Amino acid sequence: MTTPRRALIVIDVQQDYFSGPLEIQHPAHTDSLPTITRTIDAAEEAGMPIAVFQHTGGEGSPVFDPSQPGFSLHPDVEGRRTSSWKSIVKRFGSVYADTDLAAWLREQDVDTVTLVGYMTNNCVLASAVEGEALGFTTEVLSDATGAINIANEAGFATAQTVHETIMAVLNSNLAAVATCAAWTEAVSAGESLPASDLGTSAMMGAQQAADA
Repeated sequence: MTTPRRALIVIDVQQDYFSGPLEIQHPAHTDSLPTITRTIDAAEEAGMPIAVFQHTGGEGSPVFDPSQPGFSLHPDVEGRRTSSWKSIVKRFGSVYADTDLAAWLREQDVDTVTLVGYMTNNCVLASAVEGEALGFTTEVLSDATGAINIANEAGFATAQTVHETIMAVLNSNLAAVATCAAWTEAVSAGESLPASDLGTSAMMGAQQAADA
């Protein structure tokens, strides 16, 4: 088995996600933020390339206004940032959209990207989807990401439902989903994370629905 050539992608761990309408609810940011920083520390120890993202809504935007404090990275992430990190400001959900991330990853000979940060239901999801078409293997750390409660004309879902559902969807085809602890073990061993597939997930889903 070929050892994965990983890069850690830290997505939008910005102050606007720690209070106000976008405050991360599940896993609570009091839990997910320390897990994100543990992941960063493990990546640094392993000599892994790291890219950190900040989302901009543009000047005057109610959130992610680059002239406002909410745009800033959380101090626990900012304090770890070094000159070796690639820092990118993005305008779209996916970390690949209108950025040079894919080219940088290929320059680093990376074939596997590990996604941590916010939000599960927007930028993490969009990045995993686009990563498939670009040919990158994607890993998502379930305890180093987080979601918000969602309600609109189409319905309502709690942050826990949103997060757990998206994790199951991603693991069925688009990414290998694991905890930070499992990922750290895989990094130390030079191994890939296990993931399910659509057929297996469909059969297991049918069986569990029948048993319910």
